Amino acid sequence: MKCKNTKTHKVSEPLISKLLITLLAFGISHLSFATTVDDIKGFTLKNGMEFLVLEDHSIPNANMYLFWKVGSRNEVPGITGLSHFFEHMMFNGAKKYGPKEFDRVMESHGGGNNAYTSENITAYTNWFPAKATEKIFDLEADRIANLLIDEKMLESERNVVASERITRLENSNFSILQEEVKGSAFRAHPYSWAIIGHESDIKNWQKADLENYFSTYYAPNNALVVMVGDLKVEDIKALATKYFSNIPANDTPRDVHTIEPEQKGERRVFVEKESAKAPELLIAYKVPESSHEDTFALDVLGTLLADGASSRLHRKLVDEMELATDLFFYSPMSFDPNLFYLYVDARIGASTDEIEKVIYEEIHNISSGEIEDRELSKIKNIKTMDFYHQMETINKKANTIGTYQLFYGGYEKLFRTPEIYGAITKKDVARVAKKYLSRSNRTVGKLANKESEDITTENQHLSSVNSRTRTKKEATSPLPVVVGEKI
Repeated sequence: MKCKNTKTHKVSEPLISKLLITLLAFGISHLSFATTVDDIKGFTLKNGMEFLVLEDHSIPNANMYLFWKVGSRNEVPGITGLSHFFEHMMFNGAKKYGPKEFDRVMESHGGGNNAYTSENITAYTNWFPAKATEKIFDLEADRIANLLIDEKMLESERNVVASERITRLENSNFSILQEEVKGSAFRAHPYSWAIIGHESDIKNWQKADLENYFSTYYAPNNALVVMVGDLKVEDIKALATKYFSNIPANDTPRDVHTIEPEQKGERRVFVEKESAKAPELLIAYKVPESSHEDTFALDVLGTLLADGASSRLHRKLVDEMELATDLFFYSPMSFDPNLFYLYVDARIGASTDEIEKVIYEEIHNISSGEIEDRELSKIKNIKTMDFYHQMETINKKANTIGTYQLFYGGYEKLFRTPEIYGAITKKDVARVAKKYLSRSNRTVGKLANKESEDITTENQHLSSVNSRTRTKKEATSPLPVVVGEKI
């Protein structure tokens, strides 16, 4: 808020750039001094449970992330939503610590916890005073080895998840539109369904389904544990051996072998929702898995298009043409090829035809090489600062280290991130736009309160849009797609 007598001064872009460069130089050098790739130590227990440990003695606390390599992509029709369901079940008691005791005991030792489920993984995080580390190992070992799965608890949590599906998915315009777009974009791959699962499956899970799923995917050889904080590597190894090493491994889960067939043409879906006050548009392009060499260039492309107030589409659709109130781009981290989403929340009365035309024309401009040096430089600065922010706290460090280990080919790549972004050229951005953002590679979804003339004329509009929009284009982005944190 500005005071009446406050004078504002416009700062030149060159000065801002110089300040950013100075801050970045300090930040990166400070980060490299504080944390280097050699500071992270790893070991694997005899049962295959993998550990990464980073000592950080800045505060007397610690953080533990347990990443289980199981998400909605590991499900099959009939048991969709089970990955997310275990996010609930894991807090409902085991052999030593009964129902609700996990939270109570952890909190009594000064700790806290949370969890999230994605298409690819389920992650559990604990934060606690370093002196409580052994108790945390004891709690985790109990639920990994002896989780309580009984009919009464199953029915109780089934009702909770069914209610959550209504509140978090069906009552959310974006989520319900995304569910329809995913279902159309993917004809074969399990990315096609929502992480929370189909309603009919939620109603029909059986105890045997849970027991089989748990024994398959919650075996220690399917886990990555990352610990950061006021710890000693040798102490963590001793505790891991004491509490985890005797939990038996299981057969390695079968790989998800389904490959989504190449999309042969544009697909379109419409969601009618009476309560919608204004149309919403979601355009999804197929892009490679996170470990692919094009991922970082796609991320830059997504930022250029629709990340923040200075992005091209925000300036045009929100500021200049006033056709939209908000927009963003989003692409989930994934083990398999996934989607890059462009979302637009249109103004009441705005034409989605016109919005689409602006989007496709801007994609064409970028794929044709119309990118300014200052745009690319600004995005690189943003990405480098994002990297620095990811390593600010012990919690962020643990999550980021684990994420890179799982999705990007190894935690070592984390420390080359500024270098990777710095090497991206305008030609790289134009190339990935042309390669991935094509009409035949996209699925377009619209949500509105009724299927009006605005919808029926879309095909006429699209056929008349410059043939240049038929070239290939695509992108990547941030925003973690996860279903429900622990509630």
